[in-house]
Amino acid sequence: MPSKNPPIKTRLHKRNRNREPYDLKALVDAIPKLKNHIKPNKYGGDSVDFSNPKAVKLLNQALLKYYYSINNWEFPDENLCPPIPGRADYLHYIADLLSESNADKIQKGSQICGLDVGVGATCIYPIIGVTEYDWNFIASDIDPKSIASAQQIINSNPSLKDKVDCRLQKDPTAIFLGIIDKNDKIDFTICNPPFHASVEDAQRGSKRKVKNLSGNKRNEAKLNFSGAKNELIYEGGEYQFIKNMILESEEFAKSCFWFSTLVSKQSNLKGIYKLLEKVKPAQSKTIAMGTGNKSSRIVAWTFLSKKEQKVWIEEC
Repeated sequence: MPSKNPPIKTRLHKRNRNREPYDLKALVDAIPKLKNHIKPNKYGGDSVDFSNPKAVKLLNQALLKYYYSINNWEFPDENLCPPIPGRADYLHYIADLLSESNADKIQKGSQICGLDVGVGATCIYPIIGVTEYDWNFIASDIDPKSIASAQQIINSNPSLKDKVDCRLQKDPTAIFLGIIDKNDKIDFTICNPPFHASVEDAQRGSKRKVKNLSGNKRNEAKLNFSGAKNELIYEGGEYQFIKNMILESEEFAKSCFWFSTLVSKQSNLKGIYKLLEKVKPAQSKTIAMGTGNKSSRIVAWTFLSKKEQKVWIEEC
């Protein structure tokens, strides 16, 4: 009897390289160590052990090597390992957003500059943005170790050279202040905000995730917040971080075309919309996105009028 296979990831963006089920043979060829972490799934086919952090890291290294020609992607194990397809989706939707002011033509090339707020140790958004669209990036983070790790990845991959400008945010209470210079012209900002309001909240979330992935009901979850705390935790959680971002964005209204952020918790949207009403952008949008069973959304806003948007595009 033939084994069942999981459904194709049709919720991913049409330009996402991982819409089809993973080609595990090709990925193992790219990173042979991945073979040790492949096991049968509930459909009877082969799958990666997603409950094992080492397996997830090897999978993503293989995805980057096979699909994006990134041969060197090393970072401390204590840092978060991002899911490549979901990160790519965010950038594909940003490309669509930029195209709306460019006669629906996707804009590629180094004339486009994005700001990744909280680039993290993995430098994942700039990697995908450079590979897919040849965009340039400013990459900010409050953690010097994450900046150093991101810079090492950039230095180790020739395709990223001179494409990513890493900037340390020295003020942990600021987001754009101290990062955006007066001469910067930024086409978009992206951000995956810290999700949890406290270590305890993060631990509960990680335990739920481990249980869902492995069926393991034990109370302990393999956690290390010494390096990843800033990636996961912000006082007030996701909503407070986005609130600060929206309020601060007003000061840089003419330096950036589109501000944007991921919003994981749908319950935060009502408050976010009220905040946007307060700063009065010229336009705001909510873009639905989803990977597998997980739904998320991008909230984007611009202070540029239609006339200013046209001038911005003409000057690119």
